[in-house]
Amino acid sequence: MKLIYFSLDYTPHDHRFLSALSASEHDVYYVRLQRGPRQNEDRPVPENIHIVQWVGGQKPFEWQDLPKYVLGLRRIIREVKPDLIHAGPIQTCAFIAVLSGFRPILTMSWGFDLMKDVHRNGWWEWVTKFTLQRSTFFTSDAFVTRDMAVKYGMNPDKTVVFPWGVDLEHISPKDWSSARKDSFTIFCNRSWEPNYGVDVLARAFVRVAQQRPEVSLLLLGGGSQGTQLRRILQHGGVDERVSFPGFINNDDLPRWYRMADLYVSPSHVDGSSVSLMEALASGLPCLVSDIPANKEWVMNDENGWLFKDGDDAELAARILKAMDGRASLPAIGRNARATAEQKANWPKNARVLLETYQKTLANA
Repeated sequence: MKLIYFSLDYTPHDHRFLSALSASEHDVYYVRLQRGPRQNEDRPVPENIHIVQWVGGQKPFEWQDLPKYVLGLRRIIREVKPDLIHAGPIQTCAFIAVLSGFRPILTMSWGFDLMKDVHRNGWWEWVTKFTLQRSTFFTSDAFVTRDMAVKYGMNPDKTVVFPWGVDLEHISPKDWSSARKDSFTIFCNRSWEPNYGVDVLARAFVRVAQQRPEVSLLLLGGGSQGTQLRRILQHGGVDERVSFPGFINNDDLPRWYRMADLYVSPSHVDGSSVSLMEALASGLPCLVSDIPANKEWVMNDENGWLFKDGDDAELAARILKAMDGRASLPAIGRNARATAEQKANWPKNARVLLETYQKTLANA
């Protein structure tokens, strides 16, 4: 099969998909819509993938450029003559693919497109409906996003849900036998942007650290809320108990997970979070906001805990409870790893994507 993989930017998720496609028998052409403000994937595009040079991929997406993107994609389609286009997010890449007139199209939700962007204004809502009603097939990584797609016009019989998953061979579980008893490390690598609620974690950490001198926080990554986060921590007098390693290479991430005793994701908006899957695979108990997508992965007192989204007081209380019950953490960590092995095995889940291509063609 000859297919076009059309994505917003080049991210770790794109690398994951393109790596799986590179190992398949398909002839794959990678079309990148924009070059965002920050390059967040330093690994090269996998071998055997044709990188398409076109009018896009040079700067952030702007609506005023929509006509030239549609015309540019039509030119690519004429030259490549694909059997299928795999496109997402919905309101950018999939919309452009639909406007090109080509079919069949597998539209893939990236989570934020259905959990946040669709609510921006009436235009975004209209684009979402227009695109989904004209998509041949749909896939997402969580049932909550699939249900939203159906709400906006996607045929429920033409949908497939599968978590994007992680490499379980690359991520080994934490060895709890070597864990220190005189310290407790919290880990978070969510982006410092409003969607991900890291400010909620910062306020919760102030509450905890003022009571427990042995606790520390590993806060990876970065983002627009950096100044705000540091202000919260400094005003609470706990900034010296927080490490800011910055952006960590994907190959090195497993080691950082294993340094921790508890993973926290305070996200307000998510699909099936890959960082959550990585934490589960690392054998870490996971404390996450009670948004619908997280409930698909975390069960209270089994592989972690849920806290009320946005409630820093409840988050702090949950952290303190985990610290007081640290003798149970190895068992919860083993359950976390078992969850990842059952649901987040990327080589297994990648085969579902290839099967979805065949379903898309069958519905053309």
